[in-house]
Amino acid sequence: MEVTHTAILGAGVIGASWAALFLASGRSVSVYDPSPGAEAAARAYIELAWPTLTQLGLTTRGDPGRITFHDNAKIAMESADFVQENVPEWLPVKHALFAEISPALSPHAIVASSASGLTLSQMQAGCPDPARLILGHPFNPPHLIPLVEVMGNDRTAPGVIETAEAFYTDIGKTTIRVQREVPGHVANRLQAAVWREAIHLVQTGVATVADVDRAMSAGPGLRWAAMGPTTLFSLGAGPGGMQAFCDHFRDTFNGWWDDLGQPYLDDATIKMIVEGAAEAAEGEDHAALCARRDAMIAAMQGALRDLRAAKP
Repeated sequence: MEVTHTAILGAGVIGASWAALFLASGRSVSVYDPSPGAEAAARAYIELAWPTLTQLGLTTRGDPGRITFHDNAKIAMESADFVQENVPEWLPVKHALFAEISPALSPHAIVASSASGLTLSQMQAGCPDPARLILGHPFNPPHLIPLVEVMGNDRTAPGVIETAEAFYTDIGKTTIRVQREVPGHVANRLQAAVWREAIHLVQTGVATVADVDRAMSAGPGLRWAAMGPTTLFSLGAGPGGMQAFCDHFRDTFNGWWDDLGQPYLDDATIKMIVEGAAEAAEGEDHAALCARRDAMIAAMQGALRDLRAAKP
């Protein structure tokens, strides 16, 4: 199925970012978000994102003007081939919206949810046509971070997952398939595990929030942008690969795992993290930090793209 017209349900930070990427890929976009100021905020976000997308070479087919905004969800869905849903993660809200748009959807339309915490089966329970509702969970900001976690199940119609993956690939995304439902899917669980230990290290006086962040961005985070942890550990053992690594570090890792902390986000812990994050920001406001983040991600993405293109 060729995807030429897309729709966005919910134009917050995630929805606006998706809209920018869909527009950059040459698709038209219709947006539903009844919140006051949603259109102005989304247009401003797209305007801000466009130069970065251009820098990455992603706007050669795009026209930022091919977007319309609607306060009626059914009108916004008309003729859409692909719908990206980004409304708040509260099941009654999602179920009500799925029921509302169902009569207006084209028979071939795919609805992908950006939900990070809810499972597909939970969302399908309130969807009149669960066969075409899938998980399409991005990482923020979607127009810059390639990952999309895709999932269907035994209620998903044949070919839907493959069509969604082809569409995401065409707009520059990297997809993985979630094989079994778990809260948080895959990548969120990985970062939750890392953040839990980061908080433990601060709680126990090992390092400050700022230094833990620096340890990650200047150390494993930089390597993980190239390859995943298992592949990197395998390389780190030399020609012996993963077996040699495990033979050498079995007891070491078992000892570290036994010593990992299990903090909880109680009031005292949250206060500690908030204060540490403010210190780590070193006076930069939210907009400045976002701009710096996006510039660094774009630079890394551009470098990785050039390396892949040069691969013999």
